[in-house]
Amino acid sequence: MAKILPFKAVRPTRDKVSLVAARSYQSYSKEQLESRLRDNPFSFLQIVNPGYRFDKEVSGESRYSLVKNRYLEFKEDGIFTQDNTPCYYIYKIVDRENQEFNGIVAAVNAEDYEKNVVRKHEDTIEYREVIFKEYLKTVGFNAEPVLLTYPDNPAIKSIINKVQKERAEFEFTTTYRDTHYLWKVDNIKTIETLKAEFNNIPTIYIADGHHRSTSSYLLYKDLKKANPEHNGTEPYNFFMSYLIPESDLQIHAFNRLVKDLNGLSKEEFLIQLDTNYRIENRGEIPYQPSKKHHFSMYLDGEFYSLHLRKTVYKMESSLDGLDSQILYKTILNPVLGIEDLRNDQRISYINGKKDLVNIKSSVDRGEFKVGFVMIPVLVEEMKQIADDGLIMPPKSTYIEPKLRSGVTIYEF
Repeated sequence: MAKILPFKAVRPTRDKVSLVAARSYQSYSKEQLESRLRDNPFSFLQIVNPGYRFDKEVSGESRYSLVKNRYLEFKEDGIFTQDNTPCYYIYKIVDRENQEFNGIVAAVNAEDYEKNVVRKHEDTIEYREVIFKEYLKTVGFNAEPVLLTYPDNPAIKSIINKVQKERAEFEFTTTYRDTHYLWKVDNIKTIETLKAEFNNIPTIYIADGHHRSTSSYLLYKDLKKANPEHNGTEPYNFFMSYLIPESDLQIHAFNRLVKDLNGLSKEEFLIQLDTNYRIENRGEIPYQPSKKHHFSMYLDGEFYSLHLRKTVYKMESSLDGLDSQILYKTILNPVLGIEDLRNDQRISYINGKKDLVNIKSSVDRGEFKVGFVMIPVLVEEMKQIADDGLIMPPKSTYIEPKLRSGVTIYEF
């Protein structure tokens, strides 16, 4: 059963939240990052890029310590304040396309990750886990929630709807034209109801934030081992998450671009694909697949439809039926010679929110030789793979909502 608890969040003041909130710093171009650091002294980017003050790149333990210092300065300057009692935080995002996401920011038990109550569908890279664990150990806070999803729950939905009739603590719109709302839930009866409802959910799933989840779990193990008086209630036993119902989760595909045909001519390449696919040349008319196991391919100025020959390809597990796995097992690995999907420099990924024009343009410019498009993974597929203890290929899903750092902070 899921142990999802309220916590005393550190939050920006109402007048500064729109200035503090920031995307993950890796998502900014060098020019964007420079602009925000130069022009906005309240941005959370000031905390996670502490070397900017000294006009110097810093890394490792030196950076972690400076991040902690900048964070403490924000608290000392009254930019951040901490709630007096543990609360749940109802959080709504309405994006520029008017899609709405409603969920709850809360503290999730790291032991539930260990017990597989919190389940993953993606693999993680060990050195990144360890680096981020050490970062967390030094700075002592989570600033961006892990995105988790749970089965739709009428009681939780009713509470969310009721609370949202009140005035929001925060309401701000980003330059991406996403509008964010936050309500604080401090009513004891409501807190106990939410706690009980989450406790009745047998399994929740990581949607986005696998490395952050794993690093928080590793931190929990380290600090538990180092504390002879550990009792399970210490703040390090938990990590901050944003929990949304499955019906609110938006999953987009991650499409593939490959730089060459592995020494094959166009004709040789198509002949090899014919083993596993029915191929139809669609010419210059963009082809968007609409069914599982159907793919769009753009090659040499033309679109092709690829329909999997199911009598040839054997599906022996839930993973075998995943389109990104099918593409890997039938084309990317055996034909194009790509083994390591994470590190091979010949392959690149483009999120499925971007249309076919982006695939076409990348190939037409000569940056890539061939592009592949697939339909998004279903929530049910993601859950089944997690339930079976299997791991999706890298970049199988592009999941929304994308959260901002610095709106709620969990200290441990």
